[in-house]
Amino acid sequence: MRELLLGLRLLLGSGRGSRARFLLMTLGAGVGVCCLALVLAIPGILAAQDARQMARDPDCVRGRTLCGSGDRAALQLMHTDPYGSRPLTRVFLARGTDPTEPPPGLDVFPAAGEVFVSPRLHEILRDEPSASQLVPGREAGQIAAAGLARPDELYAYIGVDRRDLPQGERMSGFGRDYVRTPTVEDSTLDIVRFTLSGVVLLPLAVFLAVCARLSAAARDRRLAALRLLGVSRKGVQRVNAAETVAAAFLGAVLGLATFWFVNQLVARVGLPGFTWYPSDGSLSASTVVVCLAGCPALAWFVGRLGGRRAADNPLAVRRGAVAKAPSKWGLLPLIPGLGIVTGYCVAGATGHAPRDTSLSSVLMPIAVVLVGVGLVMALPLLSGVLARRVARSARSLSLGLAMRRNEVEPGGAFRVATGLVLLVFGASLVQGVLIELDQVTRHTASTQTYRVELDTVTQEQQRAMKEVPAGRGHVLDANSWRDPADTRIWSPAIQAVVATCDQLRDLVPRVGRCVDGRPSRLVNAANPSLDAEDKPGSVFPFHVRDEKKQLRVINVRVPQEIVTYDDDSGLSPLSSGQVLLPPGMLPTGFRPEGAVLVFVSSSAPETVRTVLDSIGGINPTAKVWTPGINVEALEQVAIVKTLLAVGMVLGLVIGVAAYLVAATDRAVERRPQVTALALIGARPRTLRAVQVTQVVVPLGVGLVLALVAGKAAESSYLVTGGGDIFWDGAGVPLLVASALGVVLIAALGSLPLVGRRIDPELIRRD
Repeated sequence: MRELLLGLRLLLGSGRGSRARFLLMTLGAGVGVCCLALVLAIPGILAAQDARQMARDPDCVRGRTLCGSGDRAALQLMHTDPYGSRPLTRVFLARGTDPTEPPPGLDVFPAAGEVFVSPRLHEILRDEPSASQLVPGREAGQIAAAGLARPDELYAYIGVDRRDLPQGERMSGFGRDYVRTPTVEDSTLDIVRFTLSGVVLLPLAVFLAVCARLSAAARDRRLAALRLLGVSRKGVQRVNAAETVAAAFLGAVLGLATFWFVNQLVARVGLPGFTWYPSDGSLSASTVVVCLAGCPALAWFVGRLGGRRAADNPLAVRRGAVAKAPSKWGLLPLIPGLGIVTGYCVAGATGHAPRDTSLSSVLMPIAVVLVGVGLVMALPLLSGVLARRVARSARSLSLGLAMRRNEVEPGGAFRVATGLVLLVFGASLVQGVLIELDQVTRHTASTQTYRVELDTVTQEQQRAMKEVPAGRGHVLDANSWRDPADTRIWSPAIQAVVATCDQLRDLVPRVGRCVDGRPSRLVNAANPSLDAEDKPGSVFPFHVRDEKKQLRVINVRVPQEIVTYDDDSGLSPLSSGQVLLPPGMLPTGFRPEGAVLVFVSSSAPETVRTVLDSIGGINPTAKVWTPGINVEALEQVAIVKTLLAVGMVLGLVIGVAAYLVAATDRAVERRPQVTALALIGARPRTLRAVQVTQVVVPLGVGLVLALVAGKAAESSYLVTGGGDIFWDGAGVPLLVASALGVVLIAALGSLPLVGRRIDPELIRRD
């Protein structure tokens, strides 16, 4: 305790420079803890949103209460459809004779004709009246925050009569034990955690270590003096740790306060693709403890480690002896990490890429961590070796002075360059994750298919859907009848398409010879395989009904004639083996049981949105399938991209802050040497060239290594991800340009650090 008090007294009584350094350390720790709190708050935000989703999902079993029979239980029908690129969830509710509690966010259970919408959907209905067709009824109120996962969610409760909900499911209340559609899937969330760890947490640890080692040379001289005055070896380390721990603790408090302010502000403004309520971002007690204890603990470790040289050999520190060269053990993490990622790259190049193996899921994160830590530990060693070799052969005075300084002080390269090096390395990882997400969600087809189930659609509504703007190629898709008493696992059946030749041509890009009024068999030239059971001449029954539910049976013989079409989009509305039936084969007013209306439109988001709005206006409860569009997955991808963008911004803030702090601190520490060189005749131009070279050379070495290691790690990640793209050459110019920009900014930032005024007081004691 005595040494700790001594460290605090030295801090307060060591002049304005020490207090300024303490303030800088505190601010640096505050920035770091704020970034750490932002990263740690993400899982809590997602968990809070999932909890509200679980609480609002209608369920047939609530605790031990089962749904009633007959008209006792309420009915519900949930539809999630794309509204542009966002999901619109509509829950149709019909009351039963038994009382049912209202859903979360509402005070009453919606009555028939009443509509309760989310605030964002309320704004859309106000600005775009055509969207009101999707939510028929009178708006009776808005859903409170307790019933919404996110503030900008599109959600609606629509009260209807029981007779208008024939496909409704019985329910007894709201709330499930599991989340139906999590905000971010667990596997995707693991990717986010893994990426943010490399982009934010690793640079953050380096940044906090840099802040803890501000004015290291001056503090080491002061600690060496205390050691020579009789303070014990451990006491000297405690004195050094006292200052760093005090700064770290105050910085942690400042960082948590800053996080609270940032959370309140950003939560109300929102991020592109992701919003949350301010209460969702509240830190848990364990997270607060981690921030308040973890940052001082790291500072204590760095402080004790940093004061070891002054405690072990105080005379060498006081006399300015050359420090020991970094150990070659610093390469130990980098070599196995590069070995793993190189092995995966070779496996992908030779066509032996592993596919989602459990071993890869363990090795890949380990490899990335090893490479990241290896870059940090190897940079001083590589910078020292390069400086030694260049200094021996350099003919330029500026280059020679700069390399000699880097040779005797290789740790300076670590402090100045590491943050930016890790930033470039993390950018490669983020690029790999974005490439994988783009492969998963990309919709490259020029047309969008719609499949509308006709069980709850009247024939008049069906005719209206054929008049939907931008829709074309309206056909009926139906399966032949199967005997319910047939217990065979697989019973022969065929799929029929009721359409004219013109409708067929509107549906797919290219159609061969087609004759109206003649049944034919469809064959896709891109996939011509046919089922052996559906041989020409086989007869299959189709059940057709009219609006009065009268039944007729039509026997369809598989034709010999073939109509070839060509559609290699992978999302074709037709398939090989379907039987093309002329519309005239169906009795007037009849359509097949279980029929589906199929048509297409342009895949432009505005067109898709217009078509879906029109269908909703005709029959809001109609079930619409949109192959190729998974709006919930698209929303997840948008959230993940936003989180990765936040991570990159935090990484950029941390990297730039680490550079500014370290470069400024190094310039201040080197003022005595710069003053000595100026007094013996060195020109300011030479001194500036020396300062720039000292920063640019180790930074350039680290960035080249980060680019190579980052691209290897990115490619190995894509190889293990199971996608089609392993090598992303398009991203290399951007990374190279970013690295060159970092070097240029670092060089320009080094120029003002050599002043024109010579202060002999800086070298008076030397």
